[in-house]
Amino acid sequence: MVVAITAMNPGQGRGRDIMESAEVIEVVRQGIYVLIIISAPLMIVALVVGLAIALLQALTQVQEATLTFVPKVLAMLIMLAITLPFIIQTLTDYNTKLQEKIVHIQ
Repeated sequence: MVVAITAMNPGQGRGRDIMESAEVIEVVRQGIYVLIIISAPLMIVALVVGLAIALLQALTQVQEATLTFVPKVLAMLIMLAITLPFIIQTLTDYNTKLQEKIVHIQ
């Protein structure tokens, strides 16, 4: 997203056309928070499945590369299907808040 920031001298023109640095930092902070929240379930599933497969491989001494890859992908796809409504709602809420902030920039 590209934000045009223009500065005007105080008392000149129609008012403040600048987005304060605190506002920019807050938008970025919220974006990072949303990213962490929507990616956490998938990352946790990948971690748990990876640890379970690694334990299974260590116990059986079967060292097959596809044995770790395929179950992780399948588990992540299942988790994505389960959490997709939550992800869409979270991104929609963030987008709405961001658009409201953009509208209020004069």
